[in-house]
Amino acid sequence: MKTARSFSLAERDSRLSEILGLEAERQSSTIDLIASENHVSRAVLEAQGSVLTDKYAEGYPGRRYYSGCDYVDEVENLAIARARKLFKAEHANVQAHSGSQANMAAYSVLLEHGDTVMGMSLSHGGHLTHGSHVNFSGRWYNIVPYGVDRTTEMLNYDEIESLAVEHRPKLIVAGASSYSRIVDFERFRYIADKVGARLMADIAHLSGLIATGLHPSSVPWAHVSTSTTQKTLRGPRGGIILCSGELAPAIDAAVFPGMQGGPAMHTIAAKAVCFLEARQPEFAEYQRAVLENARTLAAELQAHNMRIVSGGTENHIVLVDLSRLGITGKDADEALEVAGISVNRNGIPFDPRPPRITSGIRLGTSAVTTRGFGVEEMKQIASLIVRVLSHPGDRQTLEQVRAEAREMCGQFPVPGLT
Repeated sequence: MKTARSFSLAERDSRLSEILGLEAERQSSTIDLIASENHVSRAVLEAQGSVLTDKYAEGYPGRRYYSGCDYVDEVENLAIARARKLFKAEHANVQAHSGSQANMAAYSVLLEHGDTVMGMSLSHGGHLTHGSHVNFSGRWYNIVPYGVDRTTEMLNYDEIESLAVEHRPKLIVAGASSYSRIVDFERFRYIADKVGARLMADIAHLSGLIATGLHPSSVPWAHVSTSTTQKTLRGPRGGIILCSGELAPAIDAAVFPGMQGGPAMHTIAAKAVCFLEARQPEFAEYQRAVLENARTLAAELQAHNMRIVSGGTENHIVLVDLSRLGITGKDADEALEVAGISVNRNGIPFDPRPPRITSGIRLGTSAVTTRGFGVEEMKQIASLIVRVLSHPGDRQTLEQVRAEAREMCGQFPVPGLT
């Protein structure tokens, strides 16, 4: 029998190849302000699309259930060692397929079904896995949500402490999906210790900033920290779990065999690359630029009479309240997409509109900063956003902004695609 002929993607599946080309063009010609997205390096793409795609490696290094794992063991050990060094953690699990699965694994170690958990309300900036009623976290556990102060729109740690004293949760979750201020993990640990709770930190949006010392680290304070690897960390889509050596065996067992089978070794290789990249001096420079760009974008939008939730930002996120403009988040993100600017509709604290409509949009500066956009470009982007949201139904305005966005993007190629 002859061996199977190897075809290129274009030869084997011309339609899919065409779609991927269109997506590459879309990314190249669009200003990406989605806070959960970034552009990976060519090295990360190469690792993700490598021969490790072929290898099944159920288990952990030195303890696999399949043969031929010598080299994938080296890959995973490299990723683990780099993650531990990057975050100064005693243990790292790099097998979690996503941040949500990382959170699920952590919960399964720290909780029993029905236990009480305090997490940030989805409507105030928390994540689905922090206790939303439509998520496993809200269905399996007794959730006591906390939120932001109505006046400052920031976390009020005295109120969080009072809630914890009243409800005595077994676990407190610190971290958010759309919160633009510093998270005080040390204060959260104090509250957790006061009521005998464990502390879990979800640093999915903060891990790149934490890795470079630009946001306080959760690792010294949280019993478990979880993160995605694709946001500010600028790696492949996946998850990691950081914990003490004491919890390491239980965390590893929760991931495998608890909820996953064979790990995605090609993705673990790509994670190893991103952990290495995050330790380079230029990565710290990049993160400083991310913060400067976010502050500039927020200030420019404020200067155009747009209200920024909490009055500003201390990370990569800018949360915009559109109420003054009389436009919903849904209408805003649809109009901006036509104009070549990607954002996402997002609820604001105490939002009267439902999640599919919302009164706000969430902006993030990680992806555009990766492309090389700086302060002057952020000022231009703010101006484009204002033009679109001032005339969301004017097709001519949207087309003019689309042309300007495309021209801007042409000056800053996507690194992994060049």
